[in-house]
Amino acid sequence: MDRIAVLIPCYNEEKTVKKVVEDFRKALPEATIYVYDNNSTDATSALAKEAGAVVRYEYQQGKGNVVRRMFQEIDAECYIMADGDDTYPAEFAPQMVEKVLNRKTDMVVGDRLSSTYFEENKRPFHNFGNSLVRFFINHIFKSDVKDIMTGYRAFSYRFVKTFPVLSKGFEIETEMTIHAISMNMSLENVVIEYRDRPEGSESKLNTVQDGVKVLRTIFSLFKNYKPLRFFSWITALLLILDLAFFIPFVWIPYRQTGLVEHFPTLIVCGFTALAAFLSFFNGMVLDSIRQKEKREFEFRLSLLGMLQKQLLKKDKPESSED
Repeated sequence: MDRIAVLIPCYNEEKTVKKVVEDFRKALPEATIYVYDNNSTDATSALAKEAGAVVRYEYQQGKGNVVRRMFQEIDAECYIMADGDDTYPAEFAPQMVEKVLNRKTDMVVGDRLSSTYFEENKRPFHNFGNSLVRFFINHIFKSDVKDIMTGYRAFSYRFVKTFPVLSKGFEIETEMTIHAISMNMSLENVVIEYRDRPEGSESKLNTVQDGVKVLRTIFSLFKNYKPLRFFSWITALLLILDLAFFIPFVWIPYRQTGLVEHFPTLIVCGFTALAAFLSFFNGMVLDSIRQKEKREFEFRLSLLGMLQKQLLKKDKPESSED
């Protein structure tokens, strides 16, 4: 079991990966650095090995698939994850590691948006998208995460081994953030500097396509993690629509004439009201299931803590012999 593992997912990053590995080796000399090559067609793997990284491969395309592989294969007390494009300075890593190892923080978010991101990033739609996602998540989940989409994070062992990776692509950062918030795992922000990609290095993120995926992920996770609130909103919307048609077209004419003049409208309003109440009770049932899952999650955390202690004890004799 590594004490510190640096995880670097890469796809065609030959222009920057060597520098990234070397920078993290200087910042965290005691760390094991892993580069996961995601079907690169350039010299990414060779340059990473040359710089001293442990190179492994993930053949399912997409950052989410790479993260799943990394989290499954590597055991460490503290994980640092950064992109291989040299946009995240390695000198902030020790501060993030300290929070995980000494403060027992489950996830440390490298906050770009509070420093140089908006000046360095030359893609205005990226900037708008980051701010929009941050607004949605902090308001929906009642949190105060400063940077949702950052790829620079530190994790505890228990976060990595209990995080169910469902996303395949760049929406993985959003998924990790919401999981930490919803499961009441400790989360801290560290303000970092951000630098734009060097000339000749191209971003793999498609602003529109990946932005839609991120928003869809927020919608799906909101439904899964906050079912009562989600279905209550649907209930309220249906009731508002119901009353908007029922009162002027059914109720008021009935009060004036004693007759139902728009019988089809009355039928539709009745079914709409029924759908609203079914939505609310559906949310209540799913919320009960969700509460049960959270209790089971806390139990799994306890078991995972026992497993981590056993792994650490197993490694101690080996380290003493060395």
